[in-house]
Amino acid sequence: MNAYRGHTGLVGRHLFPRLRTIATALVLLLPIVASPAQAATESAAARASTAHVYLLRGVLNIFSLGLDEIAAKLRAQGIPVTITNYVFWSSLADEAAADYRSGKLKTVILVGHSSGATYLPDMVEKLDRLGVPVKLAIGLDSVFHTSLSGRVGRYINFYVANGAGTPVERTRGFQGKLENVNVQNVPGVGHLTIEKSQIMQQKVVGEIDAVVFGRPAPATATHRRQPGEATVPKSRAAASAAAARN
Repeated sequence: MNAYRGHTGLVGRHLFPRLRTIATALVLLLPIVASPAQAATESAAARASTAHVYLLRGVLNIFSLGLDEIAAKLRAQGIPVTITNYVFWSSLADEAAADYRSGKLKTVILVGHSSGATYLPDMVEKLDRLGVPVKLAIGLDSVFHTSLSGRVGRYINFYVANGAGTPVERTRGFQGKLENVNVQNVPGVGHLTIEKSQIMQQKVVGEIDAVVFGRPAPATATHRRQPGEATVPKSRAAASAAAARN
């Protein structure tokens, strides 16, 4: 009996280390799987890094400071942002096109206030000619009557109907979804405060997040202009005084 137990012990001393070695090797060969939360975070970060939001100020930079607050909220989420005066819209479009062709940029989003919103359709049209799709464009109270051509996934024009703002008209060459949203009933919102309003900032950031991260778009509890609704378009000459205020 002692001999038998000794034989078992001998086998165990040789077998068990080998089993441990094999088990360790199998564990090392197993793929490292990230948790769902970690995978979601990494995926969101990747989408944010390949998006870019271009914000266009109005005539005088001192009146569009609410765009800086929007930019800060976007950067806090890892979304790259460029903020500049509207006069640089054309060179900005060239820069975006170069980044898109290089593969660095995949999602282009535009936001403009006052004169920055007036020239937003021009930037959309130029990017379309350069072969760059615009996923989302948001205008904040353009002071001139504007028309939209080219392609854009979604164009939202927030305007103050009883102030300086006007709806955006579509042309035959336009492809995409256009929404004119009258925000004159939003508390505290006017031409010089629309981009500073926390309510409007939440709407803008929420719409951008919906595109970049696939989150639900925010509800818009404001008046949407209906087809055929009467408007009085402002020509650029007639609205020059309003532009001077921003």
